[in-house]
Amino acid sequence: FSRHLLSPPDFVSARAGAMAKRAVLVKFHDGLSREDKWKSIGHKGITLWMTGLSGSGKSTISVALEHALVTKQPRPYFVYRLDGDNLRFGLNRDLGFSPEDRKENVRRVAEVSRLFAEAGAIVIAGLISPYAADRAYAREVHANASLPFLEVFVDAPLATVESRDPKGLYKKARQGMMKDFTGIDAPYDIPEAAEVHVRTDLNSVTQSVNIIMQHLDQAGIHLPRRFRQLDENEAPTCTAP
Repeated sequence: FSRHLLSPPDFVSARAGAMAKRAVLVKFHDGLSREDKWKSIGHKGITLWMTGLSGSGKSTISVALEHALVTKQPRPYFVYRLDGDNLRFGLNRDLGFSPEDRKENVRRVAEVSRLFAEAGAIVIAGLISPYAADRAYAREVHANASLPFLEVFVDAPLATVESRDPKGLYKKARQGMMKDFTGIDAPYDIPEAAEVHVRTDLNSVTQSVNIIMQHLDQAGIHLPRRFRQLDENEAPTCTAP
């Protein structure tokens, strides 16, 4: 048994053929417009991409931000939180921690985030996402769909996150019990142009949440609301007393 390997031009041609076949077999079905969905909830969809080392505070701040937006405002916001650890029990349970699997992890979460943002959700996606190229891909997915996207760098020095070590992972990595652990023997590309930068060693959880909400305000996701005018047949008729 021998396997025939396609040359690069042949591979491109084969991929183009597969894409053309998919276009014939699959039809995109339009529904309610994005604008109508956003108007119904009063704000645009947006993705907050929370990146940082394990133990930096991504999950803690994400949960606190979710509560702040849903339960602490005069009117609740439509929020959906995508936690990197939680997703590995379902959507990403078939993925490990190799560079290839990390890339696929980010790709899947980016696409799901886009779908929720399309529906008008404030998406809080919290995952390490150590590679700058993968985070750039997540941003591009939203840019191509004309959806707002904020990269949030949840930052703390390595010594601080190691001292926190809520899962005991840094200790295992230092002892050689875990390989390819981000920050120890696997790289983390520090964001160079994140829209939001919170230092969790210098700011409390509440302060960090408030910093993020200030940037949300500046992102202009609120839509002005107006009273719906009545039709003539909806209004009661005046009768003489």
